[in-house]
Amino acid sequence: MRPGRTLLYADPAGLFLHDIVLDACRRHAPRTALVDLSTSGGPRRLKYRAYAEAVEGLARGMLAAGLRPGEVVALLLPNSWEFCVAYHAATRAGAVPTPMNPHYRSREVRHQLEDSGAAFLVSDGPQLRALEPGALPAALRRVFWTREGVPGAEPFAALVRPAAPGPPRPAAGPDETLAALPYSSGTTGLPKGVMLTHANLVTNVFQFLAPGEEATFRAGETILLFLPLYHIYGLNVVLTPALVAGGTLVLAPRFDLEATLGGIVRDEVTFLPVVPPVLAVLTQTAEAGRFPAGHRVRAVKSGAAPLAAGLPQRFMERIGIPVRQGYGMTEASPVTHLGFVEAGRCRPDTIGTPVARTECRVVDDAGRDLPDGDSGELLIRGPQVMRGYWRAPEATAEALRDGWYWSGDVARRESDGSFVVVDRRKEMIKYKGFAVAPAEVEAALLEHALVRDCGVIGRADPEAGEVPCAFVMLRDPGNAGPRVVDELRRHLAGRLAGYKQPRDLLFVPAIPRTPSGKILRRELRAWVG
Repeated sequence: MRPGRTLLYADPAGLFLHDIVLDACRRHAPRTALVDLSTSGGPRRLKYRAYAEAVEGLARGMLAAGLRPGEVVALLLPNSWEFCVAYHAATRAGAVPTPMNPHYRSREVRHQLEDSGAAFLVSDGPQLRALEPGALPAALRRVFWTREGVPGAEPFAALVRPAAPGPPRPAAGPDETLAALPYSSGTTGLPKGVMLTHANLVTNVFQFLAPGEEATFRAGETILLFLPLYHIYGLNVVLTPALVAGGTLVLAPRFDLEATLGGIVRDEVTFLPVVPPVLAVLTQTAEAGRFPAGHRVRAVKSGAAPLAAGLPQRFMERIGIPVRQGYGMTEASPVTHLGFVEAGRCRPDTIGTPVARTECRVVDDAGRDLPDGDSGELLIRGPQVMRGYWRAPEATAEALRDGWYWSGDVARRESDGSFVVVDRRKEMIKYKGFAVAPAEVEAALLEHALVRDCGVIGRADPEAGEVPCAFVMLRDPGNAGPRVVDELRRHLAGRLAGYKQPRDLLFVPAIPRTPSGKILRRELRAWVG
């Protein structure tokens, strides 16, 4: 553990999630908490005082509408002030919010609603109208719309009960009461509900906000959030910590380059949370001389996927804004490591060191600890690690063993205590017994000036078992052809051992990714059969 990492509170695990938010609302009452850019007629601004009133009133309304403590409230909404208020109000009412991707198809919506056993659904007209008949299970008792009414749903505004009695305190403590049920975006099988307690989430907020951390928020910060709130990155790395710190959160519905460049200056943004594909676009924009000269951005934080080699340095050299890298997973609320600045130099080659009260091990296939420099599976133990998977005891037993979370990531520990993630264990390609990390091949490809994006998978081979197969998105699709294939092969030959060389180089218009930036390798595999 990196020396000096401490928490603001001696025992943050003794607090409920809504308590730390409502306390921040009292401390920062006159400040602006949220600016929602998606509302018609101009941005909707909520001061901290108004945010607290909305959370309390909505929590009372949920209980008056028949919601019972411990029941699940599904949130099928894009980034909006209603999502934020409904999320914190649900926990205030003693319920468990389960955030959902607003772009889900009917089958995906039904799976999460049925699996979670949701009692209430908060959504809106565009999302509800896109669903096929039968997508909403019969067990769902109430459905509410936020901005556009639809038949069979009730207005969200009618839920707010400012004069009703306040919700009671949860019967169980923060370490026993679930505060959120996000679904993990695993690369195989159906997503699983991740049981996160109030203690998990609150502890991780303060691990992220620990004194002296470079990658965290400050009072008076203005954060532009275009990352989706339904993802744990937007939810517990940005939304709640930003409010607790006393910042102003500017909510955008999605990443749009021109809107982002304009908003950075208009809203005097000081902090940008991004994912690697967005950082790549911003870097290209900066190198083209189009990044706003009058910006006030002091830091960029990247997470959810590995950074390509050289990308942060290119951005920092051109703009002078430091880039911090964070690492984690939904199962850890999510932050377990934070990158750091050492002697004025960023270390994007590592994920940094563990956050406060977090232990890590690197083990071999037999569970034996490995020395520094050797690669093995990364194990994590800390107060932010989930209780388990919802209604999935076998998956829980596989992931949580003897108090350690087995991440599935292949990593190594450096001599300075920092960690380097090599790749996902289940994504490793086995070529004649040799392990090939797709991320390593992808990083080498991305160093070539012709390559905009890429993804690497293993293709079944009768002789080798698997061979690497690379999908390449070019900056100029018109360059696709044998000449560029030969050029890329020469480029890789000087960077990778022979057995790591892709046997296939296929040009594609885009690389499929999750909203958080992870490559959808199952889709790439489907393309090769």
